[in-house]
Amino acid sequence: MLGDAKVATEMARRLLEKGIYVIGFSFPVVPEGKARIRVQLSAAHSEKHIEQAVGAFTAVAREMGVLR
Repeated sequence: MLGDAKVATEMARRLLEKGIYVIGFSFPVVPEGKARIRVQLSAAHSEKHIEQAVGAFTAVAREMGVLR
């Protein structure tokens, strides 16, 4: 949950640059002020894939000041 639509969109863009495809959702798909990132996992994803995604999320969130 990020809250701000611009933050969710920018985070999704930066994650894609790191090879992680996610979607930033905002109003009217979700309530105003409840923007978020949607992630889909499948049984085909390995632990390595998940670790890479978590690492990318952490790095981007820190770069953007979302995670301290």
